[in-house]
Formats: sequence, structure tokens, C-alpha cells
Amino acid sequence: MIEEKHASSPDHEPASEPQQIRVQMPSLPTLITYGLIGITVFFYVMQMLSTAIWGYAIYQMDWLEYFGARINSAIRAGDYWRFITPVFLHGSLAHIFFNMYALFSIGSLLERHLGYTRFFALYFLSAFSGNVFSFLFTGENGYSVGASTAVFGLIGAELVFFYQNRKLFGSYARQAISNIVFIIGINLFIGLAPNIDNWGHVGGLLGGAMFAWFASPLWAVSGIAPDLKLADQREPREIFTGTSFVLLIFGGLAIWGLFFR
Repeated sequence: MIEEKHASSPDHEPASEPQQIRVQMPSLPTLITYGLIGITVFFYVMQMLSTAIWGYAIYQMDWLEYFGARINSAIRAGDYWRFITPVFLHGSLAHIFFNMYALFSIGSLLERHLGYTRFFALYFLSAFSGNVFSFLFTGENGYSVGASTAVFGLIGAELVFFYQNRKLFGSYARQAISNIVFIIGINLFIGLAPNIDNWGHVGGLLGGAMFAWFASPLWAVSGIAPDLKLADQREPREIFTGTSFVLLIFGGLAIWGLFFR
């Protein structure tokens, strides 16, 4: 972000050259995004190898899917890790390609805004939220795999980030918010097609947005001109609040679905 400030001479004549004021944007290597992509691709390779070596476990399901997919009947039987593990598993090459492309596209920018800890928490809280929603609304035979629960959480967090910092970004924020809303609408519409876990998308979107509402950076310009920087006004306790809020809401929904529904 660069603004120009015109200084005036004592005779009130405009200076010949404008003074440039530079606002330094946060810059971090995208380690978590690349790490998540690498781990997810590794698990997909292991899925392919398990099929090649041992064949399918059951119903065209490889062995990693058999032990890690969101299978509602297995969750009710006590496999509670299945609220998280589906984020690392995929059903086809096209499935993992589009999810990893979305993770790279959104995560590369969002990780630099949120930092490593918040981005890591956002990813897995979104995955958990999406799988809880799928568990609640897809019936006893519900099944799904994929990182799209977490990816939708990133989209929801990106929307909240630009909304909360809209005064700082100005017209860019308005354009970004419009684009994000359009992307959400299109993808939820596509999700109405058969064999797409749209409830997982909705749950991930809500979980990511809830976390970001409390934990997303609130930037303010600080420093001395012309070298200014963005300082995050968010307090650590608010990040803890956001994490606790998502776990409380979606953890409570999971418990209700398991024992009282």
C-alpha cells in the first residue's frame, strides 16, 4: 500500500517531487500451506500403494479410507478420529488436484496474514467443523473424504479478514469480499450435485468464519513516515476465545449427534 503526500514550500508552492509513504505488509514463508500439501499428497500416494499391494478393503475403498474416512456408523462405534482424518484422504486424482490447488491459492495469502499458529488452528478447526456437520446431516450411511471442509474454512476466514479490515483496504476489500461471496455461492451450488459433501462445505465455512471473527488479525498502521508497518491489534486471549468457541459449538453438536439424537 503506497500513499503519496505532497509537501509544501514556505511560499506555499508545491514541492517538485511527492514524498512516498510505504506501508510494509507482513511477509512470512508459507511453510504450513506447503507442509499440508506435501502431507496430503503423501497420504494419497499411500492410498494408491495400498490398493496396488493389498487391493481394496471393501466396497472400492482403499485401506486408508477404510480406517480414516468419515463413515458415520464407524464414528458411532467409537472411531472419533474420523472427525479429522478425512482431511488427508481423497477419492481420485482430480479430487486431490482441485483441493490442493485451492489450498495453495488461498492458503499462500492467508497464512501470511494470520501467521503459522492461527493458520494451522484454522485449517484443522474447519476440517473438524465440516466433518461434524456431515456427520449430523448425511444419515447413518454417510461417507466422505477430502480437504474441502478445511478449504471452505479458509474461504470463510478470508471473507471475515477483509470485512474486519475493510477500512484499511478500502476499495480492494470491497472487491475481494464480492469475489469471495461469488466463489462461495458458485461452489455451494456445484455442491448440490450427487456425491459431493455439501454439508461438509457448509460446516467448514461456518467453523472457519467463527474462528476468524475472534482470531483474525486486526491491522492498524504504526511507525514513523515514510516507513510504516502494519501492527496486529488482536490480543492472544481473543485467539484462544475463537478456538474455544468453535470447539464448544461443534464439539457440542458432535456429542449431541452421538448420544442424544
